[in-house]
Amino acid sequence: MSEKKMSTSRKHNLKSMMLSIAKSLLEAERAESEAERKRYMEENCPPLSLPGSLQELQELCKKLHQQIDKVDEERYDMHAKVEKANKEIEDLKIKVIDLKGKFKKPALRKVRMSADAMLQALLGSKHKVCMDLRANLKQVKKEVKEESLEAVGDWRKNIEDKAGMDGRKKMFESEA
Repeated sequence: MSEKKMSTSRKHNLKSMMLSIAKSLLEAERAESEAERKRYMEENCPPLSLPGSLQELQELCKKLHQQIDKVDEERYDMHAKVEKANKEIEDLKIKVIDLKGKFKKPALRKVRMSADAMLQALLGSKHKVCMDLRANLKQVKKEVKEESLEAVGDWRKNIEDKAGMDGRKKMFESEA
């Protein structure tokens, strides 16, 4: 109970004071940035004076194009440096994660893939892979099946042999 609650009027007063201080700081920062911008523009971009003759105007255009090319080269160099630095930062982040050993394995999904598609994914799209699984299968001769059918014989012959009294007599004799 050592902490005492602040009254709402005091809170409101402090909040309004903080907002007024923040507002004045933002205004000062805005004025400072505007002054910096004006100073930079006066330093790097002198006021444009258009010449009267066509020849002088063409020379001015050439000079401006040279300056544009120079600035564009500097921008490209800066962009390349930033990209290189970002890539190094990412590599270092990965190394830090690896050193910490708290690498979280992502959940793997089940993917249905044919053998051809899997080999193509592993070897790249340059290699045309065709895996014919049927090429290694054993060849079965159909003649063997026909011979086994001939050995069994025609079912009509058996019926004719057993037809009539002779057939029944043969059946009983063969059983006895």
